[in-house]
Amino acid sequence: MTHQQEPGDLEKRRRDLEAALALRKPKVPSDAGGAKTGGVGGFGNALRLSSEFIAGILVGAGLGWFIDRMAGTSPWGLIIFLLLGFGAGILNVLRSAGLVAEFGSKAPEKGGSDPREKK
Repeated sequence: MTHQQEPGDLEKRRRDLEAALALRKPKVPSDAGGAKTGGVGGFGNALRLSSEFIAGILVGAGLGWFIDRMAGTSPWGLIIFLLLGFGAGILNVLRSAGLVAEFGSKAPEKGGSDPREKK
């Protein structure tokens, strides 16, 4: 038994499907900054985070190389400070992303405002 569908049935099903999809579509906030917030803003954030990570590694490697040259401890200073630079780079990225609080800062009180804000 094959059931042939009328063109009107297909059009009704298409409209019903569009209506159902429109209900499930996430709402876009009206104050969104347009196309710039999605693509370019994310790219800039990625560049900032990656440069902080690479800077930590380069500073650690440079300090290790310098200490090896002055103290004659090659390659141990480079190895140790390269690992320390790697850890510092990860910490810098986490701080910039807002996943780790700054050293010495207190968590905001439950009352509302951030204690670091000046009144």
